[in-house]
Amino acid sequence: MAISINSGYRAAAIGVVSAALLVGAFSIGAGQSDGSAAQAATQSAPSTGPARITVTGTGTVTGTPNQLMLSMGVQVNGASVSSALAQANQAVSSVTSALRQRGVAAADIQTSGLSIYPNYQGNSQVPVGYGVSESLTATLNNLSAAGSQIEAAVHAGGNATTVDNVSLNLTDDGSLLASARANAIKDARAKAAQFATALGVPLGQVISVSSTDQVTPPVEFGAAASAAKGASVPISPGSQQVSVSVTVVYAA
Repeated sequence: MAISINSGYRAAAIGVVSAALLVGAFSIGAGQSDGSAAQAATQSAPSTGPARITVTGTGTVTGTPNQLMLSMGVQVNGASVSSALAQANQAVSSVTSALRQRGVAAADIQTSGLSIYPNYQGNSQVPVGYGVSESLTATLNNLSAAGSQIEAAVHAGGNATTVDNVSLNLTDDGSLLASARANAIKDARAKAAQFATALGVPLGQVISVSSTDQVTPPVEFGAAASAAKGASVPISPGSQQVSVSVTVVYAA
């Protein structure tokens, strides 16, 4: 038996089938979307890393300075620039020669300044003379002889001699730094062990170490503007500190 469907019913049937297909496609897409979102959430979940203990240890040792830095010079006045400069040059040459004769190497004597300036009297705008100052820096590596070296330099420069300051340095600090580092590591480990015991966890291996070394700045002593002839110069080196700070990260 033949069955016929008129055009109105045919359109309605096609619409129902299409709607069903769309609903099915939406359901499948929603299911896939939910699965992808769950997978992304699982992949982005943060993971907890191993426990760590970070501590800072310090180590300090004391050493005796082995070097003296001498800053000195000459200051003279003359009727003209040329005469004042000539006197200053002569005085500096005498100072340098005295240091050399006392065992200071030429490489350890360095010119550090030169100044030429007019001198005025009252409100006059015309110079009555000129002043010249020349300065030098000397490195004295033998502290037992440093006092006599300074005295010889002052005598050589005479009344024109000026001494700005002296400073004591600790240059031979290799073994001191090694001892300070060892002490700093011991201090850091002791602190880390205390934290591990308090937390009830074993102290693991060292993960990283970083350090900072510090030597106490040179000791400086001021001096009179003009050094007196015949004055003795006793040198007392005293002591300086070498410190090391380390930051250690342990596994726990």
